[in-house]
Amino acid sequence: MILAAVDAGDDMDDMKPEQRHMLQRCWVDVLSVIRHAACLRYLALPALLPSAVALLLGCLAAITLPRLPPVWVLWIFLFAGVMLAVVVRRVAWCGVVLFGFANCCLHGQFGLRHQLSFALEGRDLVLRGRIVSLPVPETRRTRFLLRVDTDQDQEPALRGRLLQLSWYDENKAVAPGPRSALHAGSVWQLHVRLRAPHSLLNPGGFDSERYALAQGIVATGYVRTPTMARELAAATGINAWRERMSARIADAVLLEASVYLRALALGDTRGLSQQDWEVLRATGLTHLIAISGFHVGMVAGACALLVSLLWRVFPHLAWRWPRPLAMALIAVPAAAGYTVLAGASLPTVRTALMIGIVALARLTRRRAMPGHVLGLALLVVLVWDPLAILSAGFWLSFAGVAWLMWCMQDGHAAPWRGFLSAQGVATLGLLPFTVALFGQVSFVGPLANLIAIPLWTFVVVPLVLLGTALEALVPGWGSPMWRLGGNCFQWSWQLFEYLAQTDFALWWLPESDGVALGLALLGAFWLLLPRGTPGKWLALLLWLPLLWPERERPRPGEFEMQMLDVGQGLSIVVRTSGHTLLYDAGPAVNDGFDAGERVVVPALRASGIRRLDALVASHADSDHVGGLPAVLKAYPVDISYAPPDAPLDVERRCSAGDSWLWDGVQFRFLHPAPHSRYLGNESSCVLRIDTRWGSALLTGDIGKVVERGLLSQDRESVRADVVVVPHHGSAGSSSLGFVRAVNARLALVSSGDGNRFGHPRCSVVESWSETADVLLTAHSGAVRIWVGQQGLQLRERRVWRRRFWDAVERRRSAAILSATEDVSKERRRNETCWNW
Repeated sequence: MILAAVDAGDDMDDMKPEQRHMLQRCWVDVLSVIRHAACLRYLALPALLPSAVALLLGCLAAITLPRLPPVWVLWIFLFAGVMLAVVVRRVAWCGVVLFGFANCCLHGQFGLRHQLSFALEGRDLVLRGRIVSLPVPETRRTRFLLRVDTDQDQEPALRGRLLQLSWYDENKAVAPGPRSALHAGSVWQLHVRLRAPHSLLNPGGFDSERYALAQGIVATGYVRTPTMARELAAATGINAWRERMSARIADAVLLEASVYLRALALGDTRGLSQQDWEVLRATGLTHLIAISGFHVGMVAGACALLVSLLWRVFPHLAWRWPRPLAMALIAVPAAAGYTVLAGASLPTVRTALMIGIVALARLTRRRAMPGHVLGLALLVVLVWDPLAILSAGFWLSFAGVAWLMWCMQDGHAAPWRGFLSAQGVATLGLLPFTVALFGQVSFVGPLANLIAIPLWTFVVVPLVLLGTALEALVPGWGSPMWRLGGNCFQWSWQLFEYLAQTDFALWWLPESDGVALGLALLGAFWLLLPRGTPGKWLALLLWLPLLWPERERPRPGEFEMQMLDVGQGLSIVVRTSGHTLLYDAGPAVNDGFDAGERVVVPALRASGIRRLDALVASHADSDHVGGLPAVLKAYPVDISYAPPDAPLDVERRCSAGDSWLWDGVQFRFLHPAPHSRYLGNESSCVLRIDTRWGSALLTGDIGKVVERGLLSQDRESVRADVVVVPHHGSAGSSSLGFVRAVNARLALVSSGDGNRFGHPRCSVVESWSETADVLLTAHSGAVRIWVGQQGLQLRERRVWRRRFWDAVERRRSAAILSATEDVSKERRRNETCWNW
């Protein structure tokens, strides 16, 4: 749009010859200055796009490292890369790769060094800073980002740093307290308790450590004493304006669509519920509901066309400012301003950069090839922020534009045909990234996009943006446009909700690796080659490793057990050659975290599990069954078990002696006794799994009383190769007699990192370590164990897929190197546990 507007021509036809000549001379002088100042002659370099790809390869190599090289080595690499790229032209691409590698590693080093040190964890700190995000209110808390002030009275390690904080209501509060006064752009003094970023690590799960590094977040924490919080300055700045404008939209549009209008106009997605996001994912419309690069281009193009119209109405304006210059001068700041207004997400930044490059090239009458423009934008992003490649938005944004530029070079096709072709190219080209990043394919996505793209992009979004502009000029003028846009959106949303509920809407795929992604991209490239390219059907074979990855299942007589990293709770997936059992579903708490939704269901999908043959709820505590509703919503379950009289809706009650056989593997309950009274932890279902190659014992939260009872009934029945340590390793369980009777080779502890209960107790860890290797999910992430003909095999998620931003490895090193005189007695005990 902007390119067509800039090429529309000059408005000098009505001028006198001498005026036109003088203006042209001035225009040439201006262009000469801009050309030399901006070095735009480099836009035509053929090596620009290959250099961007080489830089990307260097960054990719960096993020695969399990540990970063020393800083001094990286500075040498950086200097060597620059010299190779500039001096030795024959191997310039090697220099660019080396530069990208060193630059990315250096950014990683600096990012990790600025994260909260181990010595500051758990301490009460008084900090002053500005809220730099839109606060997200929830049922019991409000989440927000705080940028700490740079004053000398602030903690030196945190000055100017970004914190992710939560403000919780006090216990038994019936309404939000002082946290309702939090607003974007306001300055607060808060008493907080912080910790370094730490993530639950599971198949198909979200890596919050990676996210924190990419976003520059150095610590997470919560407001310790809300009553002592003080607001020091009222809300100011762009984010404050966004929050106020978002509130105006909510007041003006009483329809359900108001939350979507706020997202489309301002990038404010706080009002979207989990159900809304599920509909967007199922219909493949998440890229439209958030402000994308296309919205930025549309705003810039609209401003440029407005200037063009104004210059045509008043031709004398061209005497001072030729129309192409005026259009470029308004398009670039319009794009940059809207990018900042929308929150400066990566797709919007990429579009603003490309618009700026194109505008400068056209002003200097240089030809800007689309590939060169994209390559230069990629170079700028990767040099300035190489850790941007850790975000999904980077890949979807640049890959989508690259596919469209390569495939849509013919600009003479009919509009409707071009639209359909672009939709097909985007769907096929981005499908490998969608599967690799999110593990899903939307079958109704192409149909939904055919409806939503023209309606939302060319009707709803212009109305919403026009309403926002009018409201900014005169309060109250934007309401009619917002209401009209809301009505248009509401009509289409009902259709998309229907599509999302169909059985074939979404297809979840197992977890795959980078090789499968590369092969699928090659297959997409092959399929998108021009007509007549031979062997296109062979390209479909390259998709198989991504769409149908090989999943090694246990053979008959063997079983696989995976303890998920759910924090302070428990969830275990047991698989035989043809059946799947889930033992507990993890915790769910009132602050919004649901392990069933965020950990268990994604892990089951990433493992290629389609249904559950059995589900065992060990007992009714929320840290074991809190995630159960989310699991039951996503998966059909053939049969479910719970203790007698437990307040859970299940088909059967587990009782000692009940057993069944699956694929040569025997399952048997050892506790509780039939028709016994429900006693909470002490009534936990104890499940034994037996095969000729080994055995496992799942103990729930039993204590020492039940342990003694099991030993008195059948001491041999508790003997197992793998044991789940009772009650997360609390001091009230794991008696010495029970530990010795089990005589396990591997003891697994499911506990949250830094949990308030102090689980596991170091004395318990020491007892189990006398005969077994002890693994903690807080240290290992999800732990996967195979019991079969080849013996006992295991895989720790953090070890198997270790990356340099791994918080556990850095914290372990910090604990070992901490000065003992600066560490309390309790902390020394915790450090000792870290060594197991």
